[in-house]
Amino acid sequence: MTDTPLSKGERTRLAVMEAAYELFLEHGYAATSMRQVADRAGIALGSIYNHFAGKEAIFRELILERHPYRTILPIILNTPADDPELFVRSAARTMVDGLGKHPDFIKLMLIEIVEFNGRNMPEIVEQVLPQVLPLIQKFNSDQGLLRKLPPFVFFRAFLGLFFSYYITELMFSGVSSNLIQKNTLDHFVEIFLHGVLSEKELA
Repeated sequence: MTDTPLSKGERTRLAVMEAAYELFLEHGYAATSMRQVADRAGIALGSIYNHFAGKEAIFRELILERHPYRTILPIILNTPADDPELFVRSAARTMVDGLGKHPDFIKLMLIEIVEFNGRNMPEIVEQVLPQVLPLIQKFNSDQGLLRKLPPFVFFRAFLGLFFSYYITELMFSGVSSNLIQKNTLDHFVEIFLHGVLSEKELA
């Protein structure tokens, strides 16, 4: 069974999105004009407005459509969740590996943060959070193995710590290997699960 062929309008819409995606990554959002998008897509400038209200509408669709959570989240949710510690280790590795397969998305995220002040992120969170919350609540209610933190705080802490791990890996990629610890992700997992204070300090 073959897929239904795309209509001319659908092909044009996809061409516009792909052209805009390439130009945003090459030049940034502000430095990309609608005329450049039209030229790259091989269509008349006016044709874009049959599909998108403007450049911001194109960017919004790109950030929602190409967010790697669409491929990362199902893998995380299918990770065995009987042991929270094993689950966090596996989920962290899945998230970092997933980001590594979508390096261009980091550039889109930086545009979203710097030029849009995170304006589009609430919609992404509203799509992701309902799928993640039942898992966090399961650990809290059924097993009582997590500290009594609001589920959304747990979610933010996980995303924030391991997203920062990925970003700092990029930042420090050229640093002498003598200064870089091996198995750094494992250390980040330890910090997420147990903090940075020694057991002596906690006693």
